[in-house]
Amino acid sequence: MLAEFRPPGSAPAPPPRTGRSPISRPPACACWRASSGVARGPSRRAGEVDLVLQDRDGTVVFVEVRARSTAAFGGPAASVGHAKQERLRLAARVFLGRYPVLPPCRFDVVAIEGERLEWLKGAFDDGSL
Repeated sequence: MLAEFRPPGSAPAPPPRTGRSPISRPPACACWRASSGVARGPSRRAGEVDLVLQDRDGTVVFVEVRARSTAAFGGPAASVGHAKQERLRLAARVFLGRYPVLPPCRFDVVAIEGERLEWLKGAFDDGSL
């Protein structure tokens, strides 16, 4: 189970927004509520991360949410290619830059295809940030 976590000096994570974003769809919102997020969509010049959570063991989890209506072209998980992974790593480096000691981290992907949701833990490595 993931627990609430806030970086030093940060405000509580806002509730999910409504709209067309995959994260606002009911299946993704269910994941959000069950996980107690750190931050939702922290945006930086380096890029944006959909969710930042903390696992029980202290691991900071960066979550990319992808939605596709069909599995055409590989489906939602396959759309997180090398370039997207690099942008997420860069955003994570910026996000973690406020810490005096770098916590362990991992990158997960929440893949939504139609009404099916799959949470892929450790979808790709941190590239040693």
